[in-house]
Amino acid sequence: MQRSTPTGVMNVMRSLSTADVVYSYEANVGEYEAQVSVVWNGDHYVGSLPVTLYKCDILGSHRDHADCSLCVTRAKKYRCAWCGSVCAYSEACPLTAATECPRPRIDVIKPLSGPIEGGTLVTIEGSNLGLKEEDVKGKIRIGDIPCELIDYQVSVKIICRTGPAPAEIDAPVIIGNTAGYTESTVKYSYKDLELHSVFPTFGPQSGGTLLSITGFHLNMGSSVSAFLDELPCLVNSSHASGTRLLCTSSRTAGPRTIAQLTVTIDNAKRVLAKNPFSYTKDPTIMEVKPLRSFASGGRILSVHGTNLDSIQKPQMAVYMDDGITVANVTVCRVVSASHMECPSPPVDFEALINARRMQLAALTAAPSSSPLSRRKRAGLRPHRDVPRSVTLRIGFLMDNVESVRDLKKHFQQLQYVEDPSYSAFIGASLVKLYKGDTLVIEGENLNLASDETDVNVTIGTRSCNVTSLAATQLVCTPPEVQPTGTDEIGIKTESGLPLVVVRVGQNVRFPIGYLQYEVVKPYTFPPEAIGGITAGGVLLVLVSIAILLVYRRKSTQAEREYKRIQIQMDTLESNVRSECKQAFAELQTDMTDLTADLQSLGTPTLDHKTYVMKVFFPGVNDHPILNDPKRRLTGPRTNYDAAMMQFEQLICNKHFLLTFIETLESQRDFSIRDKVNVASLLVVTLMGNMEYATSVLRSLLFRLMEKAVSTKHPQLMLRRTESVVEKMLSNWMALSMYHYLKDRAGQSIFVLFKAIKYQVEKGPVDSITHDARYSLSEERLLREQIDHSFVTIHLVQEDHYEKIPYQPYHTIPLAPEELEEKIQCRVLDCDTISQVKHKILDALYRHTPFSLRPAVYEVDLEWRQLRGSSVILSDEDATSKIMNGWKKLNTLAHYGVKESAVMSLVPRKMTNCTMTNGHCKSSYRNCVNAYHFNSTLTHAILQNGNNGGDPENGVNHLQTFHLVRPPMDDTKSNGKQWSPNGQMDRTPKAIPEIFLTRLLSTKGTIEKYVVDFFRTILTVDEHVPPAIKWLFDLLDEGARKHNITDPEVLHAWKSNSLPLRFWVNFIKNPDFVFDIYKTNTVDSCLSVIAQTFMDSCSTTEHRLGKDSPSNKLLFAKDIPKFREMVSTFYQDVSDMPQIPDQEMNQTMQQLSMSHIGEFDTVAALKELYIYVNKYRVQLFENLEEENYCRKLQLAQRLANVACVMEGEEISAC
Repeated sequence: MQRSTPTGVMNVMRSLSTADVVYSYEANVGEYEAQVSVVWNGDHYVGSLPVTLYKCDILGSHRDHADCSLCVTRAKKYRCAWCGSVCAYSEACPLTAATECPRPRIDVIKPLSGPIEGGTLVTIEGSNLGLKEEDVKGKIRIGDIPCELIDYQVSVKIICRTGPAPAEIDAPVIIGNTAGYTESTVKYSYKDLELHSVFPTFGPQSGGTLLSITGFHLNMGSSVSAFLDELPCLVNSSHASGTRLLCTSSRTAGPRTIAQLTVTIDNAKRVLAKNPFSYTKDPTIMEVKPLRSFASGGRILSVHGTNLDSIQKPQMAVYMDDGITVANVTVCRVVSASHMECPSPPVDFEALINARRMQLAALTAAPSSSPLSRRKRAGLRPHRDVPRSVTLRIGFLMDNVESVRDLKKHFQQLQYVEDPSYSAFIGASLVKLYKGDTLVIEGENLNLASDETDVNVTIGTRSCNVTSLAATQLVCTPPEVQPTGTDEIGIKTESGLPLVVVRVGQNVRFPIGYLQYEVVKPYTFPPEAIGGITAGGVLLVLVSIAILLVYRRKSTQAEREYKRIQIQMDTLESNVRSECKQAFAELQTDMTDLTADLQSLGTPTLDHKTYVMKVFFPGVNDHPILNDPKRRLTGPRTNYDAAMMQFEQLICNKHFLLTFIETLESQRDFSIRDKVNVASLLVVTLMGNMEYATSVLRSLLFRLMEKAVSTKHPQLMLRRTESVVEKMLSNWMALSMYHYLKDRAGQSIFVLFKAIKYQVEKGPVDSITHDARYSLSEERLLREQIDHSFVTIHLVQEDHYEKIPYQPYHTIPLAPEELEEKIQCRVLDCDTISQVKHKILDALYRHTPFSLRPAVYEVDLEWRQLRGSSVILSDEDATSKIMNGWKKLNTLAHYGVKESAVMSLVPRKMTNCTMTNGHCKSSYRNCVNAYHFNSTLTHAILQNGNNGGDPENGVNHLQTFHLVRPPMDDTKSNGKQWSPNGQMDRTPKAIPEIFLTRLLSTKGTIEKYVVDFFRTILTVDEHVPPAIKWLFDLLDEGARKHNITDPEVLHAWKSNSLPLRFWVNFIKNPDFVFDIYKTNTVDSCLSVIAQTFMDSCSTTEHRLGKDSPSNKLLFAKDIPKFREMVSTFYQDVSDMPQIPDQEMNQTMQQLSMSHIGEFDTVAALKELYIYVNKYRVQLFENLEEENYCRKLQLAQRLANVACVMEGEEISAC
């Protein structure tokens, strides 16, 4: 519908008679240029002339509001007048035109805050802001503070500069004209600018580092600038917030330390002193390997260089043939200052191949006389029998560093080959029957650009251990029990069978089909067997009667035997004391060296991203949240991405999130696994807003307390993970305690781990069963007397061995002569060759994180003998001893290695070596298996057709053992026993329980380090994280709110929340924090210490007796002392001053800013949305029932998410 318009007047003159003609126009503009044509008698054109039509109500208005000052100041030719409350044509106004305009009207004020020093340019927009500049000059102020007029636009816009304020105040903006003064409804705020910190604290000298400056009131004022000394730091005002300001560092001539950071906002100037930032040398790239990838990218390339940690977000790029156009980029993960890992960027392989063909065709058509053209054709012509491939130049995008963008002069190009192709299982249903052997998956081009480490095979959510990868075949070992019927991320399949998925790198995924384990049919006993069992029962009764008759005769003999054993026990106790003292002295020497190294080098702490993945999603290495978030920003936007942005807004609504969690937990099929997954995904999503995550956690904990106090046993709250909030609490604590672990408590955990490892390796350890002479766990105790002696090996590493550089935990340089010197390593003569290699690698790379070391199966042990000869030692070879169907693993004693033997590690030659079931089969002596690293190889079956076995087919099934061979069948042993050295043993076997005293020996040796660790984490000092005080105060508040008078309940809540839910997890799994390898034997010892810590946090007294488990008895005398430490810790935390909400919020904001962009939150939202779809009906019902959710129309907003995802208009929802 068109609005009515006022008319314009035109006088038509010249040769015609004058007449007043009224015209109108529909356009909503103040002026309209028109052309008037005069026609006489309908068909005679007389002439035309231009006319100007106008509307006074538009000329005299601003922002759709009538403006008196604009109206009366218009040119006189318009004859506009202020008629009542509108601007109208003067001759059409029925009222007397007004000569004075009303008071000012204020519509917009920006900015609404500025520094107390003033100098802010405030823009005020509105109407009736004076007829001229003099009307408002001197009549603008903020409260009582004048604002100097800088710029004036008649009636509609004023720009003024604020004056200084004595302190922080909030005051209205006041403007006056000839009619009076007007006061704004919103207030302008004077704020005191504060600077707190800057991150990161160092960057490359070429600049480009994005600095995050934290403080208060950083987004106020009209002009913001930052300087690093005299160097400008370019401010990004569009991403500024009240507590964070972003700026990009500029280039400098060389490395330097910045004395101060200066931030200026208008007239306010603040300085962050004490060397807040340093320029370092630009990073360099020294090595990239491997230089081969499949087209879809995602293969992890290892990059070595210098100063790599000075870049926050390094990227790897591949360039097209022109050397300028970037084909694709990926974000790298910095491991240390000298090492980072980069996924290979994906490329359009077919397009590149076609481009090469067209280029080759063009060169072929050109004259071939030129030697250069012949060389080009030769380089572009594909070789026969070689898979298609293209090579592209690589470079690295590291802030403003130009030297690493072009690596063509220093490195070969990255070669891309076709993606591997894995074939699905045969059959329409894609179901394969698994009968207990290895799983073989067929395909093509499987190992062109990948090896076993690049391929991950999952059956359901369980991993299938890849043992062999050939060009057309992959072999892996499935788990012993059929996994649940899901895909790799836990989504149930329609067939109810686990889905087999092959992932190559990070980007390539192949669903192969479903795997069904063959079910063994129940066996029915025949009548003959039943009769035999009956006869055996009768015989057993007769034998029991005979034993009773002989008992009295043997009683006297038993008493004599008892006295003899008593004497042996006294002697054994004395030996244990001396052994414990000696072992403790030796361990103290080793630990002193370790402590000195830690003070100079630090601990091998994992980076934050890896730490979060291990805690949140243990065992998961290819979660969707690990995708690069920047790739989503630069790529095409999909409906799914837009929908997830709206879903994120719902997640950030506290009422929706609480209703969402409550709805999920009320569903019967919402399992514990689902609760853990949802909690982890929520915390990942909210990592950028930890302040909000803390508020949600607080509300959920109060809800959990309400449920707990209504039960019979409220002290069980937080004991187990039975709700989403309990896992959220664990994850929240993990994020809040990371820096405390890294800088304070982590060293005591690492020292305890090393002490246990050193002590365990001082005695024999069975490579197959993992039983050890020195252990805290009865289940992992070696209950045999193994004769052994120490052997000192002299290590010589020559130039032919391509060593991985010795990298310390930080950046402590080592001289080249230190790398080539002869190193001594102390081992046992009963160690297998793999165990010896492991100890040698520990000695060579004691300052190197475990992930950067060579693996045991990548090297061979070479024994240097007289006259320049050498022998390659291996776990199994032609000289291995075979005893009654059992093969004994080779040891140093087997080869006759004596004291001061000279050995070296050499690269393994993998020729003709195939891996099957984790074993390496070959006729060459330098090909051995990795028993030490695979605990599933117990009693592995090896095939050997040369020794015994079935004479018809030449196959011998030999079982391997190391120190102790499992018991033999009576029919094979004829009542005889085998000793550990392989000889027939006719002496009575020793009582195994006698060796339990070795538990006491081990405990006495490492007890000091257990106490030191407990004392570190149970001491209240200035290093205690605020999260602990906040959590304990929250539990105290909940106890007071629900009138909990029993102190044991509150004690149990605190124990369940921090010691049991946080510390016990890291005691059992130090590899969640450090880059280390944890053996099964060490793991069992850590479990005993974790159980001791749990008992120390309990107020319940457990009565111990002779039948109590050994792990309970081992530290029984120490637990009262530990309990007192726990109680004192709880009391000291309660006595600490309460943390203000502002300080806690600031801590959470800093935590959020330090980890922005680590994970792909959109991927996490997609995983959460799976649960929305699953429980859509129940969620919509609860959103409609809850009053506040209904007022906010949260159900409708959730429905809009589904509409956007499906590409529909929101109005249609």
